[in-house]
Amino acid sequence: MSRMDQHISLKQKQELALKPKMLQSLKMLALPILELESYIRQELQTNPLLELREEKDDDDELQETSIDQDNEERDKDPEDADSEEEVSEVMAEARQLTEILDQWNEYHSNSEYQSSESEKDQGESLIRYEENSKETFLAQLYPLNLPEAEIDFITDMVDSCDVYGFLSDDYDLYKVARRYKISQRRADELHELVLQLSPKGITSRNISECLCSQLNEEQRQNPIIRGMVCEHFDDLIHRRYQKIASSFNVAEDTIMTYREQISRLDPKPGLRILSSNAAYVYPDVTLKLIDDEYVVIINDHITPNIIISPRYRKMINRGFFDRQTVSYVRERINSAKFLIKSIYMRMHTLKAVSLSIVKYQHDFFYNGSGIMQPLTYSVIAQDIGKSESTISRVVQHKYVETPYGIFAFKDFFNSTAGRDDNYEDISQQKAKAYIIRLIEAENKEKPLSDQALVESLKEEGLNISRRIVAKYRDEMGILNSRLRKEYED
Repeated sequence: MSRMDQHISLKQKQELALKPKMLQSLKMLALPILELESYIRQELQTNPLLELREEKDDDDELQETSIDQDNEERDKDPEDADSEEEVSEVMAEARQLTEILDQWNEYHSNSEYQSSESEKDQGESLIRYEENSKETFLAQLYPLNLPEAEIDFITDMVDSCDVYGFLSDDYDLYKVARRYKISQRRADELHELVLQLSPKGITSRNISECLCSQLNEEQRQNPIIRGMVCEHFDDLIHRRYQKIASSFNVAEDTIMTYREQISRLDPKPGLRILSSNAAYVYPDVTLKLIDDEYVVIINDHITPNIIISPRYRKMINRGFFDRQTVSYVRERINSAKFLIKSIYMRMHTLKAVSLSIVKYQHDFFYNGSGIMQPLTYSVIAQDIGKSESTISRVVQHKYVETPYGIFAFKDFFNSTAGRDDNYEDISQQKAKAYIIRLIEAENKEKPLSDQALVESLKEEGLNISRRIVAKYRDEMGILNSRLRKEYED
């Protein structure tokens, strides 16, 4: 007969538990400026002690004064008055908060980013910033370990698509395949592979092929649905439903049911990756070169206007409130202090990261070379004494305005593209700058192929693979050599 033994044991386990306030602070650090302003407004709604300095009309002021007068007698003669010491402590904390806000507002009013010039430029700081979705689309090929020639062939196909994701009528798939030493059979296999990447249908030669590639496995096994899209598509788009029904010997209602499924397919998948994904952004930081030194300006136009509500300021100055009111006011004061502290820490960290980036990208900022050096989060984290996760939160979804234009913070962090003859790392920006220079100087009647660019870069002392050259060329929106020649012609 088995017996259950009970044992009590002690184990030490280390865990990092983030308190709600710490999570709030980290969230504020990660928010871009426009979202931060919205977040602060929401926080102020939960804390009546604080409000934004905004012009009020006379009726509001009179109403506020009337409320204070109505409550004055009740406040002055409380039945459950708190101890004088506790009231004094709350009043001291309130005065401290008032001083903090006054100093905060004075600091902002004297800083450069509150100048009339900054206010005038505020509306001009909204720009269009574009992300490259085509690179994300092609990245689905990387786990397949395809030969470089096949990657180049697929890239050529995608580059040749129009904005809707279709190949032109004169695009000869097999002729292009021969250029990359790929057989017709393999070209068809690779084309089918691309058609099945997400979003499905990119590189289709017609809308029927586009929709056929988007059918799921169940729909493919259905001869009627497959036939409607792949064989009877002309009848479908011209609404010859009875003719289709007769072909499959089914009722017209059945065709209409399948038509509903087909209508959910995407006839223009290219719009999801080949069209501009530009969005308007507002820079969180402005870097200005003043007396040969860069000055960081935090574009924060809401926090300088946070003040203690005049109504609560008057109530606190009178100093007469009961125990429950004392507890509530103290809680709101502490919440307000933490909000201001979190805003300050965000501003301080943004400034430190910005100056550190300027230091490590010295050539870009001071010489205007347009070339950035390899840089990682760990380098900046070590420089300013923060963790890599903090740097990651600071740079995500934020933008900086420089004398050379507006950049995403993440643009200043680069992995290496290769090595030079001295075995030193080459940044992505440096490689791209060389590629642009070579293409601009090329013979327009005989454009440089990606392999020719590799050889030319090697002569310049930069050792970069053909795949990386093709990737960077695509990221910069530069057509391949064949299309550059056709465009020139």
